[in-house]
Amino acid sequence: MSTRVRILGGILLLTAVLVLPLLHPAAAQAATAAELRRDGSAALKKLYAGVPKAKELADKAKGVLVFPSIVKAGFLVGGLFGEGVLFKEGKAVAYYSTVAGSYGYQAGVQKYGYSMVLMNDAALQYLDKSDGWELGTGPSIVVVDQGAAGGLSTSTARDDVYAFIFSQAGLMAGLGLQGSKITKMEK
Repeated sequence: MSTRVRILGGILLLTAVLVLPLLHPAAAQAATAAELRRDGSAALKKLYAGVPKAKELADKAKGVLVFPSIVKAGFLVGGLFGEGVLFKEGKAVAYYSTVAGSYGYQAGVQKYGYSMVLMNDAALQYLDKSDGWELGTGPSIVVVDQGAAGGLSTSTARDDVYAFIFSQAGLMAGLGLQGSKITKMEK
């Protein structure tokens, strides 16, 4: 067996070990409802301290769905997994998981969190009534970075959902196609 084949085999095995638990949520360790509430609240406090406009929007929103810890890994083939909590009027009311698969030129491991500020009843109802929400379908979503957040206000916010990414750690490089799905969980 050539060295090239062994290296490729090793890379594929490592990728499978890193990615398969992400692609199958049951294989990942599930957080308890209390852990998700605690981690979700802490993540939102950190986000609001760093991006005050996120807090302004959340105060006017119908709900805020926060995923405090998403893990993404891949080498050519990748995946991500995380669990989150939906807050309405500051109270945890439901729990969700997000999972995605991707392929393309990519390599690395990354951990981050994100929140989705659901601005209207239609966005909240879509989340509640759909059998999993595939990002890119349903209500319009705007991903807000810290620079763009400065020009955003509750009077200029006209979209259904605003997403904020925070606490990024690790390195994930490359281009790829990705589809992410958010599904309600029983806790």
